[in-house]
Order: sequence, then C-alpha cells, then structure tokens
Amino acid sequence: MVDARKVKPVARPKAPEFSLPELRAFDGGGLEVEGDYDGVEFDGLDLSGAEARGAHFLDCALRRCVLDGAVLKRARVVDSALEGVRGVGADLSEAQLRDVEVRDARLGGVQLSAAVLTRVRFRGGKIDFLNLRQAKLTDVVFENCVLSEPDFAGARLERVAFLDCEVRGADFTGATLSEVDLRRAASLDVTRGFDRLAGAVINPAQLLDLAPRLAAQLGLRVEPDDVS
Repeated sequence: MVDARKVKPVARPKAPEFSLPELRAFDGGGLEVEGDYDGVEFDGLDLSGAEARGAHFLDCALRRCVLDGAVLKRARVVDSALEGVRGVGADLSEAQLRDVEVRDARLGGVQLSAAVLTRVRFRGGKIDFLNLRQAKLTDVVFENCVLSEPDFAGARLERVAFLDCEVRGADFTGATLSEVDLRRAASLDVTRGFDRLAGAVINPAQLLDLAPRLAAQLGLRVEPDDVS
C-alpha cells in the first residue's frame, strides 16, 4: 500500500512571464532574414512564404496572420503572443521560444524540430502533425487544444502539462520525460514510444485505455482463462 503522504506531487510548469508594452503596427513590406522586431504588432497579415531565418521578435504580437510556408528557422521569439495564427508548413526548426503564449492557432505541419521552448503555453486551437523531434520543452503547457499526431521523437520534456486537450496519435520514440503530466488530457492516444513514458504521470482510466498497446509493446499475451 502506497502512503499518499510520501507521494511527491507533480511539479507544475512555470507560466510565461511577460506583459506586452504599447505596440506599433508593422509597416514593412515583409519579414526579413535576421530581422530585428521589437514592440511590433503584426495584425491580419499574409506572411505566406516569408523568409525570416534568424529573425528576433521581442515584445511582439502576431494576430490573425497567415503563415503558410513561412521560414522562421533559428528565429528567436521572446516575451510575445501569437493569437489566431494559421497556416500549413511553417518552419521554426531550431527556433527559441521563451515566455510565449500561442492562442487559438490553426496550424498544420509546423516544424519545431530541435527547437527550444521555455515557459510556453499553447491555449485553444488545433495543431496537426506538430514536429517537435529533438526539441527541448521546459515549462510548457498544452491547454484546451487538439494535437493531432504530434511527434515528440527524441525530444526532452521537463515540467510539461496537457490540460483538457486532445492528444491523438502521439509519438514519444526516444523521448526523455520528466514531470510530464498527462492526467488531465481530455483524450490520450499514444501510438509509439510507450517505453519512453517513464517520467510521465497518467490517471487510472488512461492506464486502462493504454493497456492493450502497452501489452503489445511488451509482447504480453492477454487471453481469457480457459479453465472450465
């Protein structure tokens, strides 16, 4: 019998810490490679195909922007908010996101491989085929959103929580998890990487749902007792 008093509580992710200043509207023709944007608001812009490798966004807001095929590889996004952004195939591989909130995004095929996310909150919206391979996530929350086939292969997750969100077809192959809270996920479907779930916490109902695939992963046969 486990003594509940001795069970260590799951550490909660630290929330993003930022307060946007008064912003000025973006008046440029487009984003620039290694561009420096400080205190800028991007509102309702079509940034499809933008080339902004290595760009730096500080105290910025991107609201209702289209990011189809935007290339933001190795960008730095700090103390900023993304609201209602949408698009397919945006490339933020090797990017750094710190103290960022992403709200009501509608994205598909977003590349965040080898990215570093620190104190980031995804709230609302739907993200399909989110690529977080080899990424490092620290103090990250997915809340009230839908994640369809997210790829966490080889990623490091520390103090990450899934709150009232749907997780469909997640891949944790080769991932390293520490203080990852899955108990409040509205639904949880893991397709690969069951052996890497050490360091995560699930609830009893989720264990029952995952049991058939866990058994298959272990090569464990589950059959009814044939003793009459």
